Amino acid sequence: AGLGEFRIRDLNDEINKLLREKGHWEYRIKELGGPDYARIGPKMLDHEGKEVPGNRGYKYFGAAKDLPGVRELFEKEPLPPPRKTRAELMKDIDAEYYGYRDEDDGILEPLEQEHEKKVIAEAVEKWKMEREARLARGEEEEEEENIYAVHEEESDEEGGKEREGEDGPQKFIAHVPVPTQQEIEEALVRRKKMELLQKYASETLLAQSEEAKTLLGL
Repeated sequence: AGLGEFRIRDLNDEINKLLREKGHWEYRIKELGGPDYARIGPKMLDHEGKEVPGNRGYKYFGAAKDLPGVRELFEKEPLPPPRKTRAELMKDIDAEYYGYRDEDDGILEPLEQEHEKKVIAEAVEKWKMEREARLARGEEEEEEENIYAVHEEESDEEGGKEREGEDGPQKFIAHVPVPTQQEIEEALVRRKKMELLQKYASETLLAQSEEAKTLLGL
């Protein structure tokens, strides 16, 4: 490192020049039928020399690896953090993530109640001030309509409902005939007989039965 930047660069260039010449001789020996030293030869220089990523062939040795502008080339960028899968992201999502447990701490709810009371008090005070201002101007105060009041003349056109007193029970009148329990049982018995006849009787018997009914006027 004490040789200086320029001397170190010259020596590093000389080493790379000798390495290229060595590679050419190894290729020529193989071409002439000799052993392949590039494959079976010692690789000691590989442990000492370091190749810049993206610059294949040129190596830096010793203090040359710490030269200005070279050190930055060897600094690898940190790998980006691995991205989590959708399943891993959903694993940490619970009711608290959506805010369903915000009131469990016992702090938020009292604050909301206090703020609600404050807002209501401000609204009432504003209404009183506007009412007093109208009275001071001599304006007659309009009677507020009770939206919950029920008028006696109101009636339901479709339901046919009658009221027994203001708070009494409501009476519903049906405009269609309602069968009695006996009529319902007789209809069920007739339906059951027809199902049995259709299941077990032949077509001839059914035809005869229909003919007999017709003759008897049933």
